[in-house]
Amino acid sequence: MDDVDRRIIDHLVRDGRAGYARIAADVGLSAPAVKRRVDRLVADGVVKGFTAVVDPDLMGWAVEAYVEVHCRGTITPEALGSAFARIPEIHAAATVSGQADAILRIVARDVRDLERALERVRTEVDNVDHTDTAIVLSRLIDRYTG
Repeated sequence: MDDVDRRIIDHLVRDGRAGYARIAADVGLSAPAVKRRVDRLVADGVVKGFTAVVDPDLMGWAVEAYVEVHCRGTITPEALGSAFARIPEIHAAATVSGQADAILRIVARDVRDLERALERVRTEVDNVDHTDTAIVLSRLIDRYTG
């Protein structure tokens, strides 16, 4: 990957629907050359896909929270990921270092919806001992999700 690839990726991160001609004009290549590079970046796994980014407020998702998950004993990351994937309010999940075993980003319609999602995490995911939840008051920086 070179500097031109990085500039193409910057365009795609800002606007996944940017046309090849528009990107080409900025990076100094032809549109077909940009298409070939994008195809290569996708084939190489650098670009994992293209998606729609929705406005949480317009979707009716008024509550966002970060949740630390603490487990008893051991559970594999694959088992955690599989269990978390069944809960649609979980928009992101990762295993982490420190005292928690995982951290979740949950987006919900309201506090009651968040509470139901937390209850599912505690009851449907094996070995969960407890969770610690921080509700987002305001988002300060959100570089890659819109």
